Amino acid sequence: MQNLSTGTMSHRILLVDDEIDILEFVRYNLLKEGYEVFTAQNGAEALKAAAECRPHLILLDISLPFFDGYHWCRQIRKSSRVPIIFLSSAADNMNIVMAMNMGADDFIAKPFDRNVLMAKVQALLRR
Repeated sequence: MQNLSTGTMSHRILLVDDEIDILEFVRYNLLKEGYEVFTAQNGAEALKAAAECRPHLILLDISLPFFDGYHWCRQIRKSSRVPIIFLSSAADNMNIVMAMNMGADDFIAKPFDRNVLMAKVQALLRR
C-alpha cells in the first residue's frame, strides 16, 4: 500500500489496479483534485489497505492477479459500506450487471475520460 497526498486532508481514496499506467494516471488526477490517495496492485493489498486507511471511496479494477475484483468487492462488503466504483476494460453488459450485483456503486469502462471519472468520484463522495 502506498499513501500519496498533496497535503490536503480531504477524502481518502483507495485505488486498486495492477496496470501501472492506469494506476499512475488515475493517481495523478486524484492528487491534482486534492484527494488523499492510497494504492494497491492486488486484492490482498487492497483488503489490508481498506482496513488501515478507511477510505471514503474505492476504485477497483475487475482484472486483478489471483482473484478478480468481484471477489475483493465481496470481501470488502463483509465489513464496509464504502462506495466502490469498478474500473474495467471488460465493459460488456454482463460484467456491468455482475459488478453492480456484487455490491459496486458504479462502473467506469476503460478507456475512460478523465472528466467522467472525476465527476463520478465527486458524485459518490457527496453522498
